[in-house]
Amino acid sequence: MNPYRKEMVCKEIKKVTADLLQKELRDPRLGFVSVTKAEVSSDLKYAKIFFSVMGNESQQKKTMAGLRHAKGFIQKELSRTIRMRSFPEIRFELDDSIEKAFKMTQLLDELASERNAREAAEEEATVVDEDSSSTDEKE
Repeated sequence: MNPYRKEMVCKEIKKVTADLLQKELRDPRLGFVSVTKAEVSSDLKYAKIFFSVMGNESQQKKTMAGLRHAKGFIQKELSRTIRMRSFPEIRFELDDSIEKAFKMTQLLDELASERNAREAAEEEATVVDEDSSSTDEKE
């Protein structure tokens, strides 16, 4: 299969799904959800649509339930909008890469603050040592 075609199908699925979620679906279970990427199998029979949700775990579960409930509608609208001989069967997957990146950033911030505190303590110890050695030399 042509990798360019596969990439274009993925981009179009992502774009149309995001538009559907934003403009067409009015399910209260769907919170602040965003489509992060789409992957299509090499034979174009299956598609995974990855999404992220701002909120806690219960909000993520509610959103997943809402998406599963709307799967038929989304599948129909995608196949109507994106003209293909046979449209891939879609499946929704929670994308936790944003959450992982946020946790990684927090860890890096903690390490940076610990390093700054350690350097400040070492600098203070050096200043105290210099002060005590200069008073010893004067006596």
